[in-house]
Amino acid sequence: MIVRSLLTIWMAVIIIAAFLYAEAAHGFPGETSRILFFHVPQAWIATLAFLISMIASVLYLAKRNVKADYIAQSAAELGFLFCVLATVTGSIFAKATWGSFWNWDPRQTSIVILLMIYGAYFALRSAVPDLERKRVFAGVYSILAFAAVPFLVFVVPRITSSLHPENTMNPASPGMDPKTLKVFLGSLFAYTGLFVWMLRLKIRILNIEGLRVRDLFR
Repeated sequence: MIVRSLLTIWMAVIIIAAFLYAEAAHGFPGETSRILFFHVPQAWIATLAFLISMIASVLYLAKRNVKADYIAQSAAELGFLFCVLATVTGSIFAKATWGSFWNWDPRQTSIVILLMIYGAYFALRSAVPDLERKRVFAGVYSILAFAAVPFLVFVVPRITSSLHPENTMNPASPGMDPKTLKVFLGSLFAYTGLFVWMLRLKIRILNIEGLRVRDLFR
């Protein structure tokens, strides 16, 4: 209860600060640069979640620990959710900046491919009825799927020309003023805290569902 309240207050402060404390960046139409405080953390959480899913899958395959599979499944689901949110906020930015929600920019294309890859992960879990085989297949697929994440997120957008801004709002660049940097880092921490809370909640739900299934077969 306390954690949820703190997260709610923290997120509220970040939202207010994003619009009232930090100034809009130069070189962007209107207030569009403020989407940085939401889009980038969402993309960061998606990448982090897929990484955790992969690590948990390795642990499951090594030790056959059901809790590791719960972590892998929960992290993959949340990663997919935040990936969708990053796609939506990116599309809003694209509409305001380039005149269209979708431009088939390398970053937009790569995130669609990423969504398709992890969409197949959930399809695989739904298609296999046997629990043990489902967990094994999903674990192997999660490891293979994550191999594409660094390539799609970090490599593809940088080896081809892109409309996506790189340096203007980069924290390592002088272009990000102190106020913007504070809100940006605060948003990263807020989204990370939100993700951890959601992940623990999702794992708890899966654990309860698992106990109910075991009780049915007793």
